[in-house]
Amino acid sequence: MFEIHPSKVSTVKNDVLSGLTVALALVPEAVAFAFVAGVQPLVGLYAAFMVGLITACIGGRPGMISGATGALAVVMVALVADHGVEYLFATVVLMGVLQIAAGAMRLGKFIRMVPHPVMLGFVNGLAIVIFLAQLGQFGNPGEAGWLAGTFMEGSIVDVAWLEGQQLYMLLGLVALTMAIIHFLPRLTKAIPSSLVAIVVVSLLVVGLSLDTKVVGDVASISGGLPEFHIPMVPLTWETFTIILPYSVILAAIGLIESLLTLRLVDEITESRGRGNKECVGQGVANVATGFFGGMGGCAMIGQSMINVNSGGRGRLSGISAALFLLAFILVASSLIEQIPLAALIGVMFIVVIGTFEWSSFRVLRKVPKSDALVLILVSAVTVATDLAVAVVVGVIVSALVFAWEHAKQINVQAREDHKGSTVYAVSGPLFFGSVTSFLEQFDPGESNEDVVIDFAGSRVCDHSGLEAIDTLAERYLNSGKILHLVHLSGECKQLLRKAGNLVEVNVIEDPKYFVAEDALG
Repeated sequence: MFEIHPSKVSTVKNDVLSGLTVALALVPEAVAFAFVAGVQPLVGLYAAFMVGLITACIGGRPGMISGATGALAVVMVALVADHGVEYLFATVVLMGVLQIAAGAMRLGKFIRMVPHPVMLGFVNGLAIVIFLAQLGQFGNPGEAGWLAGTFMEGSIVDVAWLEGQQLYMLLGLVALTMAIIHFLPRLTKAIPSSLVAIVVVSLLVVGLSLDTKVVGDVASISGGLPEFHIPMVPLTWETFTIILPYSVILAAIGLIESLLTLRLVDEITESRGRGNKECVGQGVANVATGFFGGMGGCAMIGQSMINVNSGGRGRLSGISAALFLLAFILVASSLIEQIPLAALIGVMFIVVIGTFEWSSFRVLRKVPKSDALVLILVSAVTVATDLAVAVVVGVIVSALVFAWEHAKQINVQAREDHKGSTVYAVSGPLFFGSVTSFLEQFDPGESNEDVVIDFAGSRVCDHSGLEAIDTLAERYLNSGKILHLVHLSGECKQLLRKAGNLVEVNVIEDPKYFVAEDALG
């Protein structure tokens, strides 16, 4: 009931107003993620502006918002601490080049391999992460760990919690913000309810001089235009070996988070983005950001949900969000710094409620236990580590479950034909997971002198399957039996080392398919 989608089509008014709402929410997060990465606030703000603008213009998903993110910041902090911010800029440039290469090689399609339980776990875990990140706002600025506890994804340690009137004031303003966002659309949808909530709460705090934290308590956002800057690092092999590992990790995390967010926006807007184009857009944005003193970035699911829920559908929403953010930096920093953090917390809490898949609680009782395990595992790993690790873990576990289930589907039925031959009819896929079960179902000692193994109902999937056939053929030949292998593809015969001459080729009946085998590469 908290998912507010005023329109399914793009309009200039909705895109511009939604962009303004997103820009207001971007300010504290960009500043905070800069602190997490160990760089100056403007480095995070410039990244949010440039990455957001470029991906909105040339990316593959209109309506999706990109900028500096915590998932990338937690990787950058070690690089900055050990080598300095100039190495970070060089790393971001190389990261962008790798992302462009991924898009050019059309690797974006592999995001389709992410199973639905992993997507649910990703969404739920991210909702929990966003929620935990807001809890740090209920601490006192200036205390040890407050900034990191506020914004580092999922980490709220060392926060000195508010008490008494300050706490009640913050809770009341958060509740007011959420109430406006929830109930205003019942009266009018002319203006995004999130924007109205931010303005109303800000005016209330300023007008009544309420004692509550504002954006200015985090850091000043005043600055100038980003300037072209070539990273000041030695152009040596040593420099390349330093930045390459970080670039690969950042590129992978950025693309995984961006492509999963793209799929989520696709589902909400009932449209389809272009994954490979988004890879290129993200890459170009990060190359440019690295040359203009930014910390790099990727898609931001929280801001993307704010944009979509506020009516932003077209590229103009992302472009306007970036331009509004630049305007805040150049001319309106004093006003933006007066926005109460309570208003932004309320907006993010609504995002959490709308992002979390509450239906997954009901689904857990109906889906296979393996899918339920993957969903819970991905959610937990997302909270404990980061999104990229969680998705990789989820895909690996799902693949292992898939292999285990299909390994049980291999079946061999024995019969004797009219010629007195023992015929084994194989059904099911023959691959690394099923070879053990496959070999266990044959006993040369119990077969007649003439043996036929029929693969019409089976398919050899990989090199392990070929090795199993070779092993089986060797067993029968050593037992002095005459063996015939029928209905194997021509490629199988080519790849089989010991049993290739036993394959009886029938041009009409034998199947044609390819085996995943490096020997033909």
